[in-house]
Amino acid sequence: MLNNTTTNPTNQEKYPNVSISLDKYNQDLPEKLDKFTQLYQNPKDIDVGGTEHEIIKETNIYRLLHYKPIFKRPIKTPILVVYALINKSYILDLQADKSWIRNLLFQGFDVYLIDWKPPTLNDKYINFDDYVNYFIDDCVNLIIDQGSVDKITLHGYCMGATMSVMYTTLHQRKIKNLVTLAPVIDTSKDSTVIGNFGRTMNVDRIIDAAGNMHPQLLRTCFSALKPFKQGMNKYFTLLEHIDDKKFVQNFLRIEKWLYDVPPITGEVFKQWIKDIYQNNLLAKNKLKLGSKVIDLSKIYIPLLNIVADEDHLVSPEGSAALNSLVSSIDNRLMRFPTGHVGLIASNYSQLNVLPRMGKWLFSRSDK
Repeated sequence: MLNNTTTNPTNQEKYPNVSISLDKYNQDLPEKLDKFTQLYQNPKDIDVGGTEHEIIKETNIYRLLHYKPIFKRPIKTPILVVYALINKSYILDLQADKSWIRNLLFQGFDVYLIDWKPPTLNDKYINFDDYVNYFIDDCVNLIIDQGSVDKITLHGYCMGATMSVMYTTLHQRKIKNLVTLAPVIDTSKDSTVIGNFGRTMNVDRIIDAAGNMHPQLLRTCFSALKPFKQGMNKYFTLLEHIDDKKFVQNFLRIEKWLYDVPPITGEVFKQWIKDIYQNNLLAKNKLKLGSKVIDLSKIYIPLLNIVADEDHLVSPEGSAALNSLVSSIDNRLMRFPTGHVGLIASNYSQLNVLPRMGKWLFSRSDK
């Protein structure tokens, strides 16, 4: 039964709409500007991804991380987090009080994560078939062997959620639960700037010239989505809070992540734009990985689909469409009034999203 759930925000984090008046600061404005300049001219090391972990396997494409359990006897069914190929996975472990990973550990779960490494030009022909049927499958098999379990929970975010859906249709015997966060599914319902941009992009011309999708072009695209918020406004906000050390450190961590964009293999980016955004093959059950068709109606395991209603990167309605395309009887949709990053790396997600998700998952995991 489809359960559409909305949660009221309590401490939802957003950059405030700031209107800076020079008169507001009077004599302390020069001092604030000096601190602001020094901050960007002499950036200190910014610590991210600090939750203790070991590397189970490392290749030229990915690292499989296993986080140290908080409890001696964690919940038996392990969770494999599949991150997106865009930006870096440390947004899920940004800092102790806003760490998605750390929260899951404190709820008693045994957590693994695929940390994708930046591809080189030699990797430009690696496609979704490779990522889903080889790299993700390799990680799933390693976890099953290490944990002496038959099945795991597969948990993806953004493009990683989309890949998790693809994987589940083909390897469902290994998956106990599927948990998706902001998956890109039905792009016919996508009215975001990203969706419109993708539908009109001449991706063949870009990739044929560059080999891979270049990070600078990706950063430019994301900055153009909300030019004032991602430009002047956020720096005005930083200037206003320049003496608040906690605010500054959090700001710098997010800033690091926003600009830490890896390339995407040319073949994957072509498939992402042409097959999913331009032809909507995934929602039509016509997407092919190698010789295999991805048929979402073949998914029948428990599904929890989590959607951000204020997401400007991934269409909320396009994500929510997943629940009506699968055959799962245990089928849950949770919607939250936050954005794409707020869904995973904010006080709001810690207080509202993670407890609800953990409760759902706890009752469907082997103890």
